[in-house]
Amino acid sequence: MLEFHLDARSGLSPYQQLVRQVRHALRLGLLHEGDQLPKVKDVVAALAINPNTVLKAYRELEHDGLVAARPGVGTFVTATLSGGSPAALAPLRQDLSRWLVKARRAGLDDESIEALFADTFHASAREGIA
Repeated sequence: MLEFHLDARSGLSPYQQLVRQVRHALRLGLLHEGDQLPKVKDVVAALAINPNTVLKAYRELEHDGLVAARPGVGTFVTATLSGGSPAALAPLRQDLSRWLVKARRAGLDDESIEALFADTFHASAREGIA
């Protein structure tokens, strides 16, 4: 089951972070149609956030047609965003893991790694590579 986390440095509100994490899990094939999202009360307890924050995230996902709430039961995935098969993603994940090890050995912290990745990603998009 998906476990949410919050990053105060992300620049995104907590509800946006929850939405993004579900979308990422759907894209990476970590969530599938029929899977249940964590119950609101469990997310509230784990993250110490307001229940309305979780409900707002789940409502946005429902509005986007990705999940459906079943009163008294929970919220379930109704669509996926998978961009590739797990078999295709596995070698890419391994390459990225190796790159992260190199970045850490070079002395980069999390923010520096994110900045380098984002800059490289956007530069390649401008060049028509990504």
